[in-house]
Amino acid sequence: MFPIFQRKIYLIDHLEGVTDFHNHILPGIDDGAQTVEESLELIKGFEEIGISKFVATPHIIGEYYPNTPRTIKSALNLVQNNIKSQVKICAAAEYMMDQHFVEFINNKELLTVVGKKVLVEMSYFQPPLNLKEILFTLQNNSYSPILAHPERYTYLHSKSLEGYKDLKSRGCRFQLNMLSLSGHYGASIQKTSFYLIEAGLIDFICSDVHKKEHLEKIKTIRIPKKYSEKIKAIIENNIDLFKSTT
Repeated sequence: MFPIFQRKIYLIDHLEGVTDFHNHILPGIDDGAQTVEESLELIKGFEEIGISKFVATPHIIGEYYPNTPRTIKSALNLVQNNIKSQVKICAAAEYMMDQHFVEFINNKELLTVVGKKVLVEMSYFQPPLNLKEILFTLQNNSYSPILAHPERYTYLHSKSLEGYKDLKSRGCRFQLNMLSLSGHYGASIQKTSFYLIEAGLIDFICSDVHKKEHLEKIKTIRIPKKYSEKIKAIIENNIDLFKSTT
């Protein structure tokens, strides 16, 4: 009624057509959905906010979540065989850049999000000691890293954004978590999220949903109007990333 005073927008009003390529909706293989029923419930919740295309990305973390293409494909088949809607779902992985990761690269065993783009993450406590070597090896094998939730690595937080800019110079693209915009992970991470958006360093936005409560919180996220155009551009990047595969 008074548009001049509408200073925030709801994130979900702009998610139509997005492919969510970071989520934990496959059943029983990491800390996300534990049953097929939970997977289907999450997918239904996504459909309610306009998302019906997914690349599922279960964790691959050493001995903790030792997933393989075989275990991931098996979990994917369970979901695909039970979907009754027009949902499109395939699978990749979220790879921890640990001591096992270089071996996966050299053996060409990586499950990619699309093309040669691979979703990677780091420890929240410190970066891998051989981070530069890992990124070089990825590029040397023609892979392009997408770093999951860069805003959550507090050791990178600084006003200069020097650490982020260095990772960008080494070929990383950045994927923001939707929940980071809500303060779900804390005020400092929320602040850094908007700082990275304002600096033009965020390339993509995804859910990183593990459970139904995450989706319920995403529905409530409101964006200050000053960031709305940049958020819309990031969402368009998600859509453009998959245009050649649709």
